[in-house]
Amino acid sequence: MLTATPITDRDTWHALLRPLPAAHILQTWDWGEFKRGETSWSPERLAFRDDSGAAVAAVSVLTRRAGPLRVLYAPKGPALDWHNPTHFEAALDHLETLARQRRAIWLKIDPDVIAGTGIPGGADPDRPPRDDPAGQRTLELLRARGWRFSAAQVQFRNTLTLDLAQSEEALLAGMSQGTRRKIRQASKGGVSVRPAESPGDFETLYALYRVTGERQGFLIRPPDYYRAAWSRFIAAGLAQAFLAEHEGRALAGLVLFHFGPKAWYFYGMSSSEGRERMPTYLLQWEAIRWARARGYATYDFWGAPDEFRPDAPMWGVYRFKDGFGGTVVRHIGAWDYAPSRALYALYERVMPRVLGVMRRGHN
Repeated sequence: MLTATPITDRDTWHALLRPLPAAHILQTWDWGEFKRGETSWSPERLAFRDDSGAAVAAVSVLTRRAGPLRVLYAPKGPALDWHNPTHFEAALDHLETLARQRRAIWLKIDPDVIAGTGIPGGADPDRPPRDDPAGQRTLELLRARGWRFSAAQVQFRNTLTLDLAQSEEALLAGMSQGTRRKIRQASKGGVSVRPAESPGDFETLYALYRVTGERQGFLIRPPDYYRAAWSRFIAAGLAQAFLAEHEGRALAGLVLFHFGPKAWYFYGMSSSEGRERMPTYLLQWEAIRWARARGYATYDFWGAPDEFRPDAPMWGVYRFKDGFGGTVVRHIGAWDYAPSRALYALYERVMPRVLGVMRRGHN
């Protein structure tokens, strides 16, 4: 039996969330407040305590109105020990009750639970797929309780992660030969990397991001959204931005978020000029070194294709990330609880515009 307690203080929330397994930057107090200010989601935070009073699970839930009803979303939550299904079921009991009380069309969760590692289908014999027992039990439990695999996968289901417990020499040795060569090429060719912290740097980052979006064909939000995201999290000590330059000209940028034991490569951007100098390779390596030097255990490249094949979206980005020698990690994805199945089906048919809001931006 777990007791749910609302948490209304940032420091208390972070102290409670940080040591929990699967704690994620999108479950932080700051992410909820950012979403409140920029996209009109209303956050609330719940701690789940056992009979001894110890906090064994936590979830930040975002709520948004959909006419007279509501939709609820726990981005990368809840956080708990996924090897303890009893705690997960108790947390689900509370969340399902909350969805019914709020007259929610659906409640979406996409916890940072690993379904398996490696690439399915034998595409890479050097990295065979392996199922994670705790993740597979979690999937079975969700299905048994009537949750549905969501048609709206807001976050990336798959990613690559790098173990930062290794030495720098071991990290370099684990990279592809081409990636190591391009890092050396950038360094020897006069590319340098520095922290990006000034207002002018944010303008430069956004300009590079806009160019990247145009080149790769994805939509980006207005500059105020990214300025708020990047500056807010840097000021809170939860992010670090970098710029790669050559002779004073910005060639590429990167924004790294970090919380608990993990750092996430959330945003990457580059100019269409100077790409032959390989600035993105040196930039990524310096971000990895930065995270390792500050004691983070894992570097998450934040995103890989749903299907690992050359014609899949993100394949080129995936190949770039894969050159750094990480592990392919497949998560369980987003799951929906619908108090009314009929209302849920109607919503999916007649409100694609609202679902589109959920799909935009991957965070």
